[in-house]
This record gives sequence, C-alpha cells and structure tokens, in this order.
Amino acid sequence: MEKRVLLAVFLSFLVLFVYQSLIVPPAQLPDDETVSTETRSTGLRDLSPVETQAPVIETPPSTEPLQTTDASGAVGVSAVIADETPRDIVVETDQVIATFSNRGGVLKSWQLKEYLEDSGEPNELVPVLGDQEAPLPFTLEVADEQLNVQLREALFRPNAGSLQVGTEPRSLVFEYEDSGGLRVRKEYRFDPQNEPFVVRFSASVRTSRGVVNPVVRWGPGLGSSTAGGFGFTYSQPSQAIFYREEDVSRLDRSDLEETPAYEGTFGFVGVDDHYFLSAALPDTNSAEVNYRPVTLGSGDDQLVLIDYSLQFAEPPTETRFYMGPKDFDILGMIDGELVQAVHFGFFSWLVVPLHRSLKWVYGYVGNYGWSIIILTIMINAAMFPLRHKSVVSMRKMQELQPEIKSIQERYKGLKATDPAKQKMNQELMGLYRDRGVNPASGCLPMLATMPVLFAFYSLLSVAIEIRDAPFVFWIQDLAKPDPLYVTPLLMGVTMMAQQRMTPSTADATQQKVMMVMPVVFTFMFLGAPSGLVLYWFVSNLWGVGQQVVTNRIIGPPKVHTVRPPAERRTKKAKVKKKGSREHGGG
Repeated sequence: MEKRVLLAVFLSFLVLFVYQSLIVPPAQLPDDETVSTETRSTGLRDLSPVETQAPVIETPPSTEPLQTTDASGAVGVSAVIADETPRDIVVETDQVIATFSNRGGVLKSWQLKEYLEDSGEPNELVPVLGDQEAPLPFTLEVADEQLNVQLREALFRPNAGSLQVGTEPRSLVFEYEDSGGLRVRKEYRFDPQNEPFVVRFSASVRTSRGVVNPVVRWGPGLGSSTAGGFGFTYSQPSQAIFYREEDVSRLDRSDLEETPAYEGTFGFVGVDDHYFLSAALPDTNSAEVNYRPVTLGSGDDQLVLIDYSLQFAEPPTETRFYMGPKDFDILGMIDGELVQAVHFGFFSWLVVPLHRSLKWVYGYVGNYGWSIIILTIMINAAMFPLRHKSVVSMRKMQELQPEIKSIQERYKGLKATDPAKQKMNQELMGLYRDRGVNPASGCLPMLATMPVLFAFYSLLSVAIEIRDAPFVFWIQDLAKPDPLYVTPLLMGVTMMAQQRMTPSTADATQQKVMMVMPVVFTFMFLGAPSGLVLYWFVSNLWGVGQQVVTNRIIGPPKVHTVRPPAERRTKKAKVKKKGSREHGGG
C-alpha cells in the first residue's frame, strides 16, 4: 500500500512539474512576427526611467493668458489657468514614491519602497518601456479627438510643487482652463495611514457644451514576475482581472483578443501579475472596461502587457485605485473582496489558514525561513497520530506478507476472470479480519497529508511575503532556488533514509525501483523555491525521527510461520467441532 502512496506522490509532483514547465510560461511569438504597439493618436510619450529629483519649489502661475493652437495649427483659444513649463510633482508616503506630470496631470511613476527589483531599486508599477510610447495612467479621453489632444498636452497647474504625506490625508489637485470654455480638474487624494497603496481619484471635464463623462485610460500595466527555477518556474504574466457577481475572472491575451469589453458592477477591475495588482474599486458604481493586449519586443525579450480603460456611469468621484502588492492582509484591509485577487488555487480553503498561521509565527520570529520550519513542526506534530497509525498498519501488513504470498501462490495459475479467483479474495479478507488489519489504513493516513503538501506548494509559490525574504547565510530569497543546492540535496538524503526505514510490503526488485524516487525528487527540487524545499526537508527530517520513535514503541517485526493448507483445515475442523459441542451442551 505504501508503494501506491509513494507512486501517487511521485505522479502528483510529476504533474506539477509538467504543468509549470510546459503550460504556465506564456507562448512566445516568432521573431519575425509583427509586434503590436500603441498606434492611436494619444499624446505619445517617452517612458524614460524616473530619476530622483529635488523638491520642486512652487511658483505662482502666470496671470497672462497663454496662447494655444487648435488642430490645424492656427492660433486659437488661450489658457487661463495653466502652468508655465512642464515639470514633475513628487508625492511621497511611507509606502510609495509617486511622480506626476503636469502635462496632462497624469501618473508617471509609482514606486513601492518596500519591494525591490533585482537591481535593488524600488519596484516600479508603471512600466518603463524604453523608446516605446504609450498613454500614462489616469489619462482622460473623450469622443472628440481634438479635445483629447488638449487633455493630453495641456500643462495643468498643480496646487503643490511636491507633497509629503504623513498620517493626515492630503490631496494633489491639477487644474486647467482655457478661454474656449474648457475646464478640467483632477484630484488625487492620499490616506496611507488607512488606505496604503490607494489613491482616490476624482475628475471633471466641462466644455462650452456642458459636462463630459471621460474615459479613464490606464495604459499598459504591470510586467511579469518570476520566482523559482527549472521545473518550478512560477511565472504569471500580466493579465486582466475583475471581480463581478461573486466570481473572479482572470483573462489572458487570447481571451481579451476574443472579448475585449466587459461591463457591470465590479468589486474590483484592472490588471495583475504574479505579485502585484493595479485595479479600480468602483464600489456600487457600474462601469465598462475595455482591455487591449500590447506586445512589446520579440523572441526572448518579448513582453505582453495589458492596456485597459474605464468609463463609469458618472464622472469618477473619490474612486479608489489600488496599486500595490497582492498581500493578503493589506488587500483585506482595503476591501474584503480585494483578497480574491490572490489566486491560491484549488486548495485555497487550506492555504488561507496556513498563510495566516505563517504570518502569526513570523510575528514572533521575524524570519520567514524559521517561521516555515516552526510551522512545519507544528503541522507534523498535529499529524503524528495519523502517521503513527499508518506505520503500525504497514508493519502488520509486512508481518502478514508470508501468509499473503502463500495464499496468492495457490491461486496464481488462475485468470482474473476465473470465479475461483474470488476464493482468494475471501481468504485474504478472512486473514485480515482474523489479524485485525485494515489494508487501507496504511494508505489513507498518508494520503490525508497530501492536501497540506499541495497547500504549502501554493502558499510558497504565490505569497508575496516570501519574495526577497532571507533565511540564513547563502539563502537570501526564499522565493528563489537554493543557489548552492544544499537544501535539495539534504532533502533527497532524508527522503531516502525515511523510505528505507518505512515498513514495506513490496518485493526486493520493487523496493530497488522505489529507491530511485528520492533521486528524481531531488532533481525536480533543484529549481524549486528554497522555502518549499525547506518545508519538504524539515518534514522528511521529522518523519525519520518519528519512524525511530514508532519502531521503538511497536518493537521488531513479528515472524509468522506459514502453516500448510492441511494443517489449517484440521485446525478449523477442530474449532468447528468444539463449538458444536459447546452449543449442544448449552
């Protein structure tokens, strides 16, 4: 029975291995395929890296109207409320450094202080696309293309040259007005104390013809994140995501090319990648979202981002936009529905309490590596009775092997369809009943531990808390493979030791074949996140220790002598005759 369990474990990990290797990575386009980029007339810009700037000293706006031109190039209306020159306004909170441009009053950069890129710089959620051109987040668009040009190119007047947001909420306001009747106002409100990584956005556009309900264009959002290595490459590219009617939809490029537009009342709507989320929370305000995949580069450098735009039933007023990590606790603090953005998979019912338990332990330990070890010990201690029962049952099955093989030997010449074969099963069941052995009891307790293994697999591959989390010495990121392969090798050694110590009902040849499995697992785990390998290693180490304790409790295997068939029949006859006398005497 333990052979079947080990085979089930092996096949399960083989499925995960194949899935991660062949299915998860996005398909790449051929090098000679045409690359789609932003071609609409949308105020193209050069996305160069944001440099640290000194605080901008606010200067009073000019009182003289600025002359502007219409689409034909002729002198047209003049700006009444506007800034004089292009400039950036930096807003800094404890969590983010946001850079806004007064040209269009749009977001130019959103850097997360506590989450670093491989270069050591704060993680950037507004993609830096080099010489590619695309609209910036919070770009406003309307049906009139000439008006769109004005909305993109106008130099909005900010209410501050820079903004340092502490415990009290503060707002950054951009205003623009011209003599032709166009009045535009954008407000970004920050309250990092109560709503970290959130900006509340309000916008109003008024022309000489009246109020216009604009589309809020986000532009290409988020890049792909990767954790792990060969065989365990956890890579989720940028994808569309929205929560509607108590259901989460996650759409890739092929889905969006088929159906780009969606509408309704969304709990949240936007894009995400492996670790980060950019989404609007319209609350009860109905909205329409339009997605468009944007393919950049080619070959190995190819990147697919998702451009999306939103139009609400009414112009946005205090509409929340979340731009931050997919941290379960932070998302829950912002909105209860936002936690649905974290995709823990089929075992989410078990992953969530494991996740909370891991963070609870971390609160005392302060190191996620040691937290994984402590939580693994706690889980294995809780499963001690199950494993003990499994080993005891397998020991009993091992002791019965001579008698089981003797019964099977007498019927080995029969075909599986022969009715006489049923007698063999009856004899085996009688043997199990007489000795008090349940063949399934050796497998079921071990299978009961499998959901915990897969839950840990999902947790450690998705939880952003493990990203960049150091353990000790050479392991500085539990979301990446062990660079020296120490933990995978130790895991393989402990797995082999545990397998040799576990009672087996297989023959010598099968046991040798099963000993290959630790080697295969070791090879597979070379590219696994070190946090997952650490969990598996500690579990194996615990299993070896528990096996030693269990062996001492139950003692050495008992040797049962196989009686010849005639002796068994004589004994059964004596027992039957004795029972008849006692019954008659009664």
